[in-house]
Amino acid sequence: MSKRLTKKELRRINLRHMFGLQLGHNYERMQGMGYFYAILPALKKFYGDDPEALDRACRAHIQFYNTTPQMSEIIIGMNLAIEEEEGIAALETATSLKTALMGPFAGVGDVIFGVIAGTIFGAIAGNMAIAGSPVGMRIWVAWNIAVLFMRTKLFDLGYAQGAKLITTMKDQLNAITNGASILGLIVVGALIPSVVKLKIPYTFQSGEVTLSVQENLDKIMPYLPQVVLVVLCYRLSKVKGMTAGKLIFVVMIGAIILSALKVIG
Repeated sequence: MSKRLTKKELRRINLRHMFGLQLGHNYERMQGMGYFYAILPALKKFYGDDPEALDRACRAHIQFYNTTPQMSEIIIGMNLAIEEEEGIAALETATSLKTALMGPFAGVGDVIFGVIAGTIFGAIAGNMAIAGSPVGMRIWVAWNIAVLFMRTKLFDLGYAQGAKLITTMKDQLNAITNGASILGLIVVGALIPSVVKLKIPYTFQSGEVTLSVQENLDKIMPYLPQVVLVVLCYRLSKVKGMTAGKLIFVVMIGAIILSALKVIG
């Protein structure tokens, strides 16, 4: 029986990985169990006639593993190509590649599929929802559907390129990450004045002369209070022990107190 994976088998593994990678997620092995679940049909085909080799492969692929799920498609595709070609002799190479790439690929994937996607599509969808438009929700749903197709392509890319992917795609991945980061910063900057609502209601009066703090701040820099608040939140997020939940609580309490004192409006 041929040890080559058919297109149907590859797609089955791709789907198991796509929807099963996070199954059994735990602190000891993170995504290790989900990765093993996805690749198990291939291991049985490669080493089914050699119980000792199958045991070694299973133990190797159920070890600690954690990366961005979308980028993991490339890694499992590469592992399949390498072990399909060289068999158990390539097991050490495959597991070493998996271990070496999961960190760098997580850095790339978290930016593109986590931070940037949530910032661009999530923020736009939320902003449009506030305005009463359902278009933003459709954009968000469309993006998530598109990601599923992208994951299939990334899986096929990893399988086709195998180990060569490390050298041929290094510069492209860096360019994509840098471009996505810049785009995310632009979107965040554009959303600050439209989403963050903050004004300084103080008006100083001396005789017949009145001075509005907000009007003068706008002359210096429009939406300056919003920018200051965003920068403050960013600085607080870097404080040791600060979580997103704690930061939200701090902002809420601060807003209530400062509003009661009529410092902000």
